[in-house]
Amino acid sequence: MNEKLKIKISIADRVYPLTVDPSQEEGLRSASKKIDVMIKQFEQNYAVRDKQDVLAMCALQFASQLEQKQIEKTEDSQESLERLKKINDLLTTYLEK
Repeated sequence: MNEKLKIKISIADRVYPLTVDPSQEEGLRSASKKIDVMIKQFEQNYAVRDKQDVLAMCALQFASQLEQKQIEKTEDSQESLERLKKINDLLTTYLEK
C-alpha cells in the first residue's frame, strides 16, 4: 500500500500542512524553495508593498515558464513530424522503384 506522508511546506513565511504521496515530497519541497528564492528576488528588485503581489508575480513567472516549455515542445513535435513525413516520402519513392 502507498502510505501518505504528512509534511509541512513553508512559503512566504507561512506554513502549509500537506498530505502527499511519498513520490511527491521531493518535488514539493524543491518547488517551495524555488518560490521562496523568487520571492526574495522580487522583494529585492522591486518596491513591493504586499506579499500577495509578490506571490502573484511568482505564479505568473512559473506559469509563463511552463507555457514556454509547452510551446517549445509543440514546435519540436511539429519539426519531428515534418522530418518523419520527409523520410516516409523518401522511403515510399525508393520502394516504388
